[in-house]
Amino acid sequence: MTDKPATVFIVDDDQEVRQALALLMESVGLQVETFESGNDFLQQFDPDRPGCMILDVRMPGMSGLELQARLAAEIIHPPVIIITGHGDVPMAVRAVQAGAVDFIEKPFNDQALLDSVHKALELDARKRGRASKLAEIRARLQTLTPREQEVMKLVVAGKRNKVIALELSVSQSTVEAHRARVMEKMEARSLSDLMRMVLAVEDSSESEI
Repeated sequence: MTDKPATVFIVDDDQEVRQALALLMESVGLQVETFESGNDFLQQFDPDRPGCMILDVRMPGMSGLELQARLAAEIIHPPVIIITGHGDVPMAVRAVQAGAVDFIEKPFNDQALLDSVHKALELDARKRGRASKLAEIRARLQTLTPREQEVMKLVVAGKRNKVIALELSVSQSTVEAHRARVMEKMEARSLSDLMRMVLAVEDSSESEI
């Protein structure tokens, strides 16, 4: 997990709106950075920095939807809150369908926006927590020998030691030794714990395809 502070990134071409949003966020102790365009934000974008984004849907050059799509291609990116004028509501709905946390109409209600920001920051923290745990599991998997990986897959498939020994043409005691090393290297407290780790990695790999 990163120890960097969470930041609210504000992207809006209207300077007055940027300033008003920044003051609102700072009034409740949140760290803020502002940008007048999507390109400005992308030039400094660091996926390792936690936080969320308040994004205007309609801007000169790169639109809010285009910036959102660019960020969605990253494995880790800040959750997006869309702010929009009345005429942009259909675009904002598209943004929510594409994964935005919320959309807030201008002129925005301060408390409603703060509630959305806190929700987005919590979402970001959960996602980063899961990503960190998955990275740890993948690192442990890399420590397994090819034979230990074979044994692990068969164990997770629910096969008994005797059956695994027959399939791999080794003794049952050899399977038991490999199984013990797998549990130790994976830091699994139980078979169900090991199964949850393997399934978590498999599910995350499928979602990245």
